[in-house]
This record gives sequence, structure tokens and C-alpha cells, in this order.
Amino acid sequence: MKLAAPAPASYIAVFLLITTVASIGASPPRHIRLPASSNKNYLTNEEHWFNQTLDHFSPYDHRQFGQRYYEYLDDFQTPNGPIFLKICGESACSGITNDYLAVLAKKFGAAVVSLEHRYYGKSAPFNSSTTENLRYLSSKQALFDLAAFRQYYQESLNLKLERSNIDNPWFVFGVSYSGALSAWFRLKFPHLTCGSLASSAVVEAVYNFTDFDKQIGESAGPECKSVLQEITRLVDQKLESNGKALKTLFSAAQLKNDGDFMYFLADAAVTAFQYGNPDKVCIPLIEAKRAGKDLVEAYATYVKEYYVKSLGVSVETYDQQHLKKTTLTGGSSDRLWWFQVCTEVAYFQVAPSNDSIRSSKVDTRYHLDLCKNVFGEGVFPDVNATNLYYGGKRIAGKRSKIIFTNGSQDPWRHASKQTSSPEMPSYIITCHNCGHGTDMRGCPQSPLVPEGDAKNCSSPDAVNTVRKQIIEHIDLWLSQCQSSGACSM
Repeated sequence: MKLAAPAPASYIAVFLLITTVASIGASPPRHIRLPASSNKNYLTNEEHWFNQTLDHFSPYDHRQFGQRYYEYLDDFQTPNGPIFLKICGESACSGITNDYLAVLAKKFGAAVVSLEHRYYGKSAPFNSSTTENLRYLSSKQALFDLAAFRQYYQESLNLKLERSNIDNPWFVFGVSYSGALSAWFRLKFPHLTCGSLASSAVVEAVYNFTDFDKQIGESAGPECKSVLQEITRLVDQKLESNGKALKTLFSAAQLKNDGDFMYFLADAAVTAFQYGNPDKVCIPLIEAKRAGKDLVEAYATYVKEYYVKSLGVSVETYDQQHLKKTTLTGGSSDRLWWFQVCTEVAYFQVAPSNDSIRSSKVDTRYHLDLCKNVFGEGVFPDVNATNLYYGGKRIAGKRSKIIFTNGSQDPWRHASKQTSSPEMPSYIITCHNCGHGTDMRGCPQSPLVPEGDAKNCSSPDAVNTVRKQIIEHIDLWLSQCQSSGACSM
């Protein structure tokens, strides 16, 4: 285990305030995080560290590990401005991205801070990711990490400002899995934040997530959907007759498991809809169909040129042999997220029984076998326990103050809360290229648009209307915090 070194005095001395880091990384849609941004798109990538408790649920295990975080203070109105905590998700945090939260920070005079999720990136408690070592990797531990960090940072700020027992108003933000963490943090620690924004928040653990594939069909439209289904049928046939040549065509010969290969092909299409680039896949395939061209070759071109080359997705991330590796590397987040999938949330993107786009080879058995093969006997997701603990789509809490947002084309919205309830408004941003995290990242969602500019969305007004609502809720809830002198009303 890598025991934490004492935090340098300079780190404690320089704390001011807080900013945001998006959870990003070149990843398959089954990992739900956003593809990587270049360094120019970061507000800051200066690292800071603090010592985190390894096991928050043990009364006698006091081991710690170093956890990385970032802070952006350029817009902070000292001393009493709000602190925006942007939650990092299931990948390495390389800095605070310049998305729409940068605009909100300017508007509210907020500091932005972001804590890297335990085990990901440089915040690894152990030197290897064996199944035994991953036993402390869970959303529950991550939420306590955020609570401990929030207290630590607030106390450090008070020390710097030579005051005591004062709380700045905090507000929590997250997209995707970190959006779920944002909602759950407000649910479990309402006294530590004035409210939360849960963008594309996957709060419902889903065992057989057939709605995922169904949404891809709706987002594609009848003609594109039909072409994608035809490609799947042709690929299934070729896989039986000459699988080696087929995989070579897609530059994926290393995927010996046919299920891994078909998952890779399914994700390649999903990415375009999930991240606001539907025309990237639909236009060339529809044109190929109309011209009578070989559809499998046309799809292979799309996969290699766009999904792999342009987005930087590695075929290796789909290989179960790769997922079994326990040495910590740049690709370790793939194994880490699959562990959370296989123990907590599932989100098994299985083919529906009829009218499916993805291959029937991507079924429940494929996922369960993957969990067993990669992590060992007895590892499977207890989604009932997860939903019992957090509430799933029925998440509720006294004066909850959680904003839910989703893009109309995003397949993950079916694991989110899409109906409003008291103190939990929910908004669907509807447009042709409104996908995962549109409210925070604009269109397309990948590559990153600076400050989440909505000008390239097919309906900028749809995005800006929801953003106006977000601002009104944040303004109200922060003012209620400030007037009461506490984060929880």
C-alpha cells in the first residue's frame, strides 16, 4: 500500500478556494465518461494534495493515501464568496476544464475546486489494482472522501483568513457518474452543501439496460437506425464465416472474444449520439447505403477514422485480457470502472429482445462472464442494494435542492431522474445534438467547447433556457444558505 506522506505546509498555507475538474478521458461509452480534452482547455492543471482516509467505515483502520485536487481562484470574491465543488468521476483528473462552470464561477464570484476520485489517476491507495486491493473502491467511500475534503478545505481557508467556525456557501457539480455523486452528496450530506447540479446523472443502477440501445435507435432516426441494424446483421454473419478477417478489417484482431469485439463496434456508434456528433456516423453510412457500397467496409472506415483515430479510443480497452491486468498504468481506469460496474451499478448495455441495434452477443451472460473472468468468482453487481441505499430515480430528501439535467439524445438519460419533484427540478434539453452533459459542455460534448458555448447546438435557445433555470436555482439556494448562515435549510 502507498501510505500518504504528510501534506506539505505550503499546501495548507496557500488554500484559497475552489474550482472544477471534469471527469474526462478517452473512454468507451460503457464507461460514460467524456473523451479527453487538450491542455489548452483547462482553467488550471496545478496539482495539490491532501491526506485521505482509506476506509471511512472502519473505527480502527486509520490508514491514509494521497488524494489529488485542483483549485481555481481567479473569480473568487474573498472572503465570503461561494465554493463550487466539481466532482471528478471515473478517470484521471488532469485539471479543471474550461466548461460552463467557468461561466458560473464568474457570475457568482466563486472559487472552484475538484477532487480526483479515489483509485483513479494519481490518487491510488495501492501499487496494484488486484481485486483484493479494490475493496475500498465504491461510491460510498467516494462520497465520504468528498465530505472529508470539503471540511479540510473549509478549515484551511478559515485558517488563512484568520477566522473560525465560518462556512462559505458550497455548491456541488457533476456530470454523468460524477453527476450521480453530486446528487447523492446532497442527499447524504445536506449540511455540507447548499445544493447540487446533477448533469446527466446516472442515479439509477440498472441490471439489464435495454433502454440504452432503444434510445440510440430513437436518436439515430428511422433511416440511420435501419442502416446500423443491417450492419450488425452483416457483421454477425461475417463473424461466423471469417471472424479473423473481419476483425482485421476493423484493426481489432486482438479482440479474441467475439462479445468484446461486438461491444467495441456497438460503442463506436453510440459515441456519436452520446457526445453530440450524430451526423459523423449517420451521414456517411446513409450515403454508403444509397450508393450501394459495402456497408461493413463503410462502417469500418468510420470506426477507424473517427472512433479510434479522431477520438483516440484504444481497441485494447475492450480486451478482457487487458482488463485483467493489475499493474497501474495510464489505462488502469478501464479496470477500475469495470470493478464499480461489476459490484455496484451494472448498467449492462444488453441488446433488447427485438428491434435491437447492437448484436445479441452483447447479452447479460456476456457481462456476468466478464465480471467473473476479470475479477474472480462471486463478483457481480447488487443493483437492488445500490438503489435501496440511494433511492434510484425515486431519490428523495427533505428540501433536496438538486437540479437534474439531461440531453434528449443521450442514452444515459434513462438511468437519470427525468421528472421534476419538489426541490428537485428536472430538465430535458431537446435538440438534434444535445447529448451527455450538454448543459455544462455545449455542443458537441466532445471535443470540448470552451466555456460550454451552445452556439453549435442545433437549438442554442434550448440549452440557454435550461441554463437560465440553473442560474436561478443556484442563486436562490445560495442566498438561502447565506441568509441562514448554514448550507442546509
